Amino acid sequence: QVQLVESGGGLVQAGGSLRLSCKASGRDFSDHTMGWFRQAPGQEREFVAAITRTGGRYFSDSVKGRFTISRVKAENTVYLQMNSLSPEDTAEYYCAGRYGGNWSEGPEDYDYWGQGSQVTVSS
Repeated sequence: QVQLVESGGGLVQAGGSLRLSCKASGRDFSDHTMGWFRQAPGQEREFVAAITRTGGRYFSDSVKGRFTISRVKAENTVYLQMNSLSPEDTAEYYCAGRYGGNWSEGPEDYDYWGQGSQVTVSS
């Protein structure tokens, strides 16, 4: 059974940092593009960041320069380091996996999803 399990969310003050982790199990995700998405109440799920199987990194304009994405293939784990957080970053954050080398901003292009981790940034 394939599973993606996020952890590391929580409540943080504006300007603070959090690191989300996504641990994959059930298959080897080293040949997958891994992405992070977020969804705030009443809004559509939006792309945050992605890392390809060769290490290419992509970010949405809203998080570029503040968030970084990394992966440890041997641990089947991907991380999202979030710095300089603002209340606008408050959302449920989801990890996703997409087979193949091409990254995508579209949630519909990802094959596997985690259950989500809540991030709340207070002002």
